[in-house]
Amino acid sequence: MDLHAMLKSCYFGDKELLNSEGQPIFGATYRAMRFGPVPLEIYEMAKGEALWLAETGVERFPWRLDGFRLQLAANSEPDLSVFSPADFAALEIGFERSRTMNFTERTAATHGADWQAAALGTMRYEDMLNDTPEKPATIAYLEQAAPIMRL
Repeated sequence: MDLHAMLKSCYFGDKELLNSEGQPIFGATYRAMRFGPVPLEIYEMAKGEALWLAETGVERFPWRLDGFRLQLAANSEPDLSVFSPADFAALEIGFERSRTMNFTERTAATHGADWQAAALGTMRYEDMLNDTPEKPATIAYLEQAAPIMRL
């Protein structure tokens, strides 16, 4: 899988769940980079950063990064128990959206108001929320939950 497509799948999925359930899937730190939002912790894991091997308690990841493509390197069974049915549904939506676009379309689709507000810095989850009557309550929840959000 193309790294850009994978990272944007995470973004689309996080944004989907954030707007439907009031919380993201991953709780990653998003950086507004030139070609769109990048979940930094997931990007580091995709690159095989040793710190994340220790953090996740594995000796190696079941993928390797060849250029900009993720390649399956092992066929171990992943632990999916941390994901709820809503997480899976949002991930599927994010993946389907990302995989049906080319690089240019994905980049354009991720340069919205949330990306622009970050000005190539750290994005804020509250900027990813749609304008709805629930937005203030969701922001209050996110402010309270932010220190314990999981990756």
